[in-house]
Amino acid sequence: MAKYSMETRAVHSGESRGKIGGAVILPIFQTSTYLYNGESSYEDLRYIRLNNTPNHDAVCRKLASLEEAETALVTASGMAAISDALLSFLEKGDHLLAQNCIYGGTRDLIVRDLPRYGIEVDFLEDLSRESLEKGLRSNTKVLLAESITNPLMQVENLVEAAKFSREKGLVSMIDNTFASPCNFRPVSIGFDLVLHSCTKYINGHSDLVAGAVIGKDEHIRKINHRNIHYGATLDPHACFLLHRGMKTLPLRMGQHNGNAASLAEFLAEHPGVERVYYPGLPGSGGHEETKRLFSGFGGMLSIELKDAAEKTTQFLNRLELPVEAPSLGGVESLITRPSLTSHAGLTAAERKQAGIGDYLVRISTGIESAKDLVADFKQALD
Repeated sequence: MAKYSMETRAVHSGESRGKIGGAVILPIFQTSTYLYNGESSYEDLRYIRLNNTPNHDAVCRKLASLEEAETALVTASGMAAISDALLSFLEKGDHLLAQNCIYGGTRDLIVRDLPRYGIEVDFLEDLSRESLEKGLRSNTKVLLAESITNPLMQVENLVEAAKFSREKGLVSMIDNTFASPCNFRPVSIGFDLVLHSCTKYINGHSDLVAGAVIGKDEHIRKINHRNIHYGATLDPHACFLLHRGMKTLPLRMGQHNGNAASLAEFLAEHPGVERVYYPGLPGSGGHEETKRLFSGFGGMLSIELKDAAEKTTQFLNRLELPVEAPSLGGVESLITRPSLTSHAGLTAAERKQAGIGDYLVRISTGIESAKDLVADFKQALD
């Protein structure tokens, strides 16, 4: 399917060539157990926990096609994907380098849990060559980054990070949830593994929890071995929903991109807004890098209001369209304060060190009319 466009691959890749029972859509294989067919190894047995049912196979083929990678593994959540990937390539005595401003759940995992396994962690000031060299140790094994950071929407020097990892023999991992493969495909610039919370844009309908790790077959096999032992398997019905959701991903992302751009431009000019974090705005952090590498700037932005301590709650209460909820990537617009939700597990000092203010507001634009979204934000601010 490589010769076809993203829109065509989203619909057709991963599908069964022989339609099962004449069904145009792959059925849900709601069974845990399959016939033994002479398989020679445990991981080749067909069994639901081994992530190799027909529903698993189809969704993984489609994920790999969209990210233009060799293969994929789907997991029970985004955090399962991140945990499996990290623990497959890190062991006692190893060292992890991680980008500073990342999702709160990921940061909590690597700060509080990994040290219990004897794994050391350092956060990078940025992804410049100087910072990478400064953070490198003799026992560094993995570099972890985000394509668009959560929640400050920074796009840093991703090409340099991938190049540095190759030179130093590190396994490079990047969370591509905020960008989606429609806007950016990290394998194309040399990242080894791409991580997703498929709960978000990949599925896009706020009705399931899933994760994915995508990359070279040798890496995915190693991670799947770990996942089999941890049991973070996605059930067939969730696989079916995820497979269906991906078919409209390019259409949805086009609307998400456009809505975020329109809203960011409006908010950047509004006198009640102190700052807008959005890589599509000229002069914002990583704007030129994003223009060079990405096909779109994404559907996420964050803002800080003037007199935020007094006005943020009132502003959120006045909005009519966005749902105040701690997630993103759905067809409906969502809005949240990271200090109270996605990054609530961090201490105040950790949030401050990462640059996340108490009154920062994160916005996930849905697929509503851009005109209606702008009008709603205007009335709430005014």
